[in-house]
Amino acid sequence: MAAVQGGPVDAVEEKDIKTEPSNDGCGSNSTNDGRAASASPGSGAPAAGAKPAAAAPEDQQTLLAVLQFLKKNKLTESVDILRREAGLPEDSLDLKGADSSAAGSGGDLGAADASSLLSRVTASSSAVVQAPTKAAGEDQPDVNVVLSAYSQQGDPKLYPVYYNGLKRFIESVLDCHRAELSQVFYPLFVHMYLELVYNNYESEAKAFFEKFRGDQECYYEDDLRILSSLSKREHMRGNETLLDFRTSKFVLRISRDSYQLLKRHLQERQNNQIWNIIQEHLYIDIFDGMPRSKSQIDAMSGSLAGEAKREANKAKVYYGLLKEPEIELPLDDEDEEAENEEGKPKKKKPKKDSVGSKSKKQDPNAPQQTRIPLPELKDSDKLDKIMYMKEATKRIRLGPENLPSICFYSFLNAYQGLTAVDFTDDSSLIAGGFADSTVRVWSVTPKKLRKVKSAADLNLIDKESDDVLERIMDEKTASELKILYGHSGPVYGISFSPDRNYLLSSSEDGTVRLWSLQTFTCLVGYKGHNYPVWDTHFSPHGYYFVSGGHDRVARLWATDHYQPLRIFSGHLADVTCTRFHPNSNYVATGSSDRTIRLWDVLNGSCVRIFTGHKGPIHALAFSPNGKFLASGATDSRVLLWDIGHGLMIGELKGHTDSIYSLRFSRDGEILASGSMDNTVRLWNATKAFDDLETDDFTAATGHVHLQDNSQELLLGTYMSKSTPVINLHFTRRNLLLAAGSYNP
Repeated sequence: MAAVQGGPVDAVEEKDIKTEPSNDGCGSNSTNDGRAASASPGSGAPAAGAKPAAAAPEDQQTLLAVLQFLKKNKLTESVDILRREAGLPEDSLDLKGADSSAAGSGGDLGAADASSLLSRVTASSSAVVQAPTKAAGEDQPDVNVVLSAYSQQGDPKLYPVYYNGLKRFIESVLDCHRAELSQVFYPLFVHMYLELVYNNYESEAKAFFEKFRGDQECYYEDDLRILSSLSKREHMRGNETLLDFRTSKFVLRISRDSYQLLKRHLQERQNNQIWNIIQEHLYIDIFDGMPRSKSQIDAMSGSLAGEAKREANKAKVYYGLLKEPEIELPLDDEDEEAENEEGKPKKKKPKKDSVGSKSKKQDPNAPQQTRIPLPELKDSDKLDKIMYMKEATKRIRLGPENLPSICFYSFLNAYQGLTAVDFTDDSSLIAGGFADSTVRVWSVTPKKLRKVKSAADLNLIDKESDDVLERIMDEKTASELKILYGHSGPVYGISFSPDRNYLLSSSEDGTVRLWSLQTFTCLVGYKGHNYPVWDTHFSPHGYYFVSGGHDRVARLWATDHYQPLRIFSGHLADVTCTRFHPNSNYVATGSSDRTIRLWDVLNGSCVRIFTGHKGPIHALAFSPNGKFLASGATDSRVLLWDIGHGLMIGELKGHTDSIYSLRFSRDGEILASGSMDNTVRLWNATKAFDDLETDDFTAATGHVHLQDNSQELLLGTYMSKSTPVINLHFTRRNLLLAAGSYNP
């Protein structure tokens, strides 16, 4: 995560000076390589000599700000001691006060200045801690601090000259370096434009924007449209997009050779304005090796803050599955259901293992069973596991020669506006969230939905009878549909618990509600999000669930806690979709900032950042073995990720509209994708993952060459008449269910 304070970060810059010789030579590629920025290129002297002189006035300014803060809080003794140690004259604070009042546009400017400088002093030590807080959207009071970085004055007429000069230089370098250095255009363009707007050069800013807008990549078009509306200084205050650009350093991944070319050019031209922006607003992640090609760069770029730093994807991730509990299959059930009783139980055991439950020995990549506390299995859960194992023996083995049948549930006359759909794991219930703030639950089997009897009637039941669970249900209430009322805004996310006893719904009203499917009433309203909650998802083991919303954070909850257990903060825009890893130890979130993040439930840390999508992400799916992740977005592409190595390993192109649903078949052989283009597409997941060159993963540069083999991997396209696909679900026997609302 990037440092977020306004103004340059002294501590980091000084550290950069120390690492400068190793950057130019063959030194190790440390974290600071990215910020490896020497002195202003205008100085002909060596970096180490020139920098302290440039930094000295700023140090003094920082010291004065600290003194002023102490004086304001009536700590006069501390002020005197610090002033004597620093060798400052007694009237230095008065001068400082005069300066701020002369420069100010309001009496509180000095305080704001002090706070900005104080935040600058602590930047290097607390950058990692502060970044999430800023990103959470609660940064409105610090807008002045954030914008103050743009107050450097420069001749506005020279901005197009500077930019043009750099453009001509990059176009003249060798082809192998051109693609990498072209990445600098977009962040430079944005920051130069914002600097012009902030300093009230309105006409110059407009001319600059119109002149160079066409040079930017097409996938930044939406951002540029928002940027073009910021034509006055007043527009910048409280603008979320601007704060995103300011509070997060734009990350560029560039080879050492390309970086040295750029640095040398700027030093020779004494191009301070561009160099200042690069130092202050960009994080250059330098790698040793061959420069990347245009296609490799395009595959990974497109997010709001550039690419992910390589360090962000180096943490160990335990992606293996948890060991399944040993459950004996009762023979009497077999006798009732199966004709050839003798063979069935013997077949079942090995089949259960092949499903991926890893019951015999622990997966080396799996987390400890006790790494996070998981709920104990109840008797009803064990019965459900037995049913699951029985169904697994009848499961159809899918493949290119054996595609699944697809059953499509069309919601007809859904004038209430269908916004979310979910199926239970055993495919017996389907629930829909609607824009009229209702949640509707249907039974898709002959068994109707019934409520539990009233307390008075329950007292009359013989609790010792064998069919007590059947007796507690009220036959008078039996119906195919139940409507749940409680939300005060559209319902955007919906999720059944694995045991089918509960249903979660998240809404525009900022709450997540837990509904009982025994009484069809709301049990809890979880309040933590301040804005609409776009998605929610139950853990595969139950008990835990995750939610994500417009406040840019995802929250982890437990059903018996009304406060969140973890807050996952780091996205720069809305968290649009959430998904639990099959082992429940990790949560994946997709966002409008066009990144996917993987979070560790144990400590709340971000262990993976995936960039590559060119639009907001609306669908995520983990493979059944936990090794891979598939993501779908408004850019009509499905991207495949290797979780262990933290790399993109595939791109599936074919859809022509936003992708809202992804699901792997039960054995992981087929990936199904559903889109707003009214189609379901089936992809050969086995081939996509097996064709990988594992040698590529060891590349120090952290990128692989993607094959353009979407057509080979596409197994089938299935059109609906006029129904966008909102949800997909594979039954336990590998029948594919799809759902959407018919648009006449």
